[in-house]
Amino acid sequence: MALLEVKKLTKHFGGLTAVGDVTMELHEGELVGLIGPNGAGKTTLFNLLTGVYEPSEGTVTLDSNLLNGKAPYKIASLGLSRTFQNIRLFKDMTVLENVLVGFANWHKNHLFASFFRLPTFYQSEADLKAKALELLAIFNLEKDADTLAKNLPYGQQRRLEIVRALATEPKILFLDEPAAGMNPQETAELTQLIRQIKQQFNITIMLIEHDMSLVMDVTERIYVLEYGRLIAHGTPEEIKNNKRVIEAYLGGEA
Repeated sequence: MALLEVKKLTKHFGGLTAVGDVTMELHEGELVGLIGPNGAGKTTLFNLLTGVYEPSEGTVTLDSNLLNGKAPYKIASLGLSRTFQNIRLFKDMTVLENVLVGFANWHKNHLFASFFRLPTFYQSEADLKAKALELLAIFNLEKDADTLAKNLPYGQQRRLEIVRALATEPKILFLDEPAAGMNPQETAELTQLIRQIKQQFNITIMLIEHDMSLVMDVTERIYVLEYGRLIAHGTPEEIKNNKRVIEAYLGGEA
């Protein structure tokens, strides 16, 4: 049984169909790509899967839980986390504080202990901080724990956004164009980071990306969208040689 099942997912905005009749599935521990030309509906699809938009038609099921109609925070608590095309860190909070926010869904203190600042409250806070620092250390960000997020270099901000998403302890991680704005060295580091996440955390990853060399390098399967509809699905080698995909990207005969 698939970890994530998407059936006939459709989203209308007035007379425009931004996503139409999309059916796909993700299985435990795999790394899947989602590609397509600009305006193909990739980010809209991510927004549907994470509760930012509600589907006009179709269903989304995560580990047997129907996600239709659920708020993004509830979907995150069920195990689906994401990054964004435009970085959305809390830029005036420190690196450590950003990661602590990610842990919020999993470490809720009892109201009584929090209000009266009982020993259990302080122990929980200490444990949470230690766990956040441990996660930062895995991604070589522990030395920047007290740095404001806005003062990190661009590539490190991208890395922090991924770490914050991992702090929610997801079953599935969606990465929305993580290489956007990166130079070749940063992209190479990101490629290695994605491999590290898959190996170390054993979670399912879905990647939207325009850098085809990155997608072809790290993914096991690829879905291709054009005008909001799936036009192809297969291994990187199959997609690379798919005539319909070549036409969609080049706008003409292959």
